[in-house]
Amino acid sequence: MAKAMQTPRRYQRIVHQIEQWILDGSMKPGDQLPGEHVLAQQFGVSRTAVREAAKALREKGLVEPHSGRGTFVIHGMSRVMKQSLSLMSRMGQLDGSAHLAEVRNILEPQIAALAATRAQEHHLRSLREAFRAMERYRHDPEGYIEGDLDFHRALAEAAGNSLILSLLHSIVGLLREERMRSFRVKGAPERSQVHHQKILQAVERRDAQAACMAMREHLRQVRKYSAQ
Repeated sequence: MAKAMQTPRRYQRIVHQIEQWILDGSMKPGDQLPGEHVLAQQFGVSRTAVREAAKALREKGLVEPHSGRGTFVIHGMSRVMKQSLSLMSRMGQLDGSAHLAEVRNILEPQIAALAATRAQEHHLRSLREAFRAMERYRHDPEGYIEGDLDFHRALAEAAGNSLILSLLHSIVGLLREERMRSFRVKGAPERSQVHHQKILQAVERRDAQAACMAMREHLRQVRKYSAQ
């Protein structure tokens, strides 16, 4: 347990301690940060200080919040890639929509195919949970988009390649923006769910070719409605 703090900038001590946990491996990519109440008790600070610490950790690219689930440690390689993408965007070297569509079309069908051959039962559970979340939140943009992102993350995790997972994590911000545009198109979430179900069923059947094809169809639909 951490000692209670008496300094004016208490949140910085929390940030430093969590950074140390990440560096020494006590907390690993994918691990969830304890809740506000737990951290406040552990460090002897207010929940406001905990929120300030969480914000600082997000800005450093160490953690990422997921609506309704909590805040999670992200992979160091993803952090470097995100920083590079941010710099490219500021320098005008990144055409977000067009470049993102190309990257997704190259990566995600093969991710789905690998997932179909490598997925373990806990990956399948994650895919099913994400699919059910999208079903529940069809009329809630934030909830639906987080479920959508979780579905594609679960596929990348099932693919069993840490570099692929890092690449996907690095473009989450761009993916979230794209999904928000698509969500606003009438009927898009319902059509998207048809494709997600086909991908899920193909992975459950261990049918790599069908999973790859279902993902290509899904991305074709995404490009169509993102352009509207």
